[in-house]
This record gives sequence, C-alpha cells and structure tokens, in this order.
Amino acid sequence: MIKCHLSRLMGERKMKITEVARAAGLHRNTVTLLYDEKAVRVDLDTMERLCELFECQVSDLFQYIPTKAGKKN
Repeated sequence: MIKCHLSRLMGERKMKITEVARAAGLHRNTVTLLYDEKAVRVDLDTMERLCELFECQVSDLFQYIPTKAGKKN
C-alpha cells in the first residue's frame, strides 16, 4: 500500500486544498484525491510540483507500507 502524507504536510503549514492547487498549478480535484488518499495514479509532474511547493522529497510525500502477500485492500 502507498500512503500519501499530503494532508499532514498541508496541516503543518495550515494550507487548504485550494491554496495548494493554486500554488502548485494543479487542478483542485487532483489535490483533493491525494488529500483523501483516493488517487489511483499520480503523474510525475504532480509529484514534482508538490515536492517543490513543500520543499520535500518524494519519500516525505509518499510512503510504501508492505501488505501481507496475496492480500489487496
């Protein structure tokens, strides 16, 4: 499973979804899907823009959490 830490990063900076979308040049829906951890795929450009905005590494934004073999959520 991939965990997205966008909501934590936004909370630390007291940013709203609209502010992140505007500052990063992303669609509000894209930010909302990542915030709610409902995104199925993420473009590299989106990750780059978020990393630039939050001055972080990809590993600060996303985390891989191993699941039990053969089990899918």
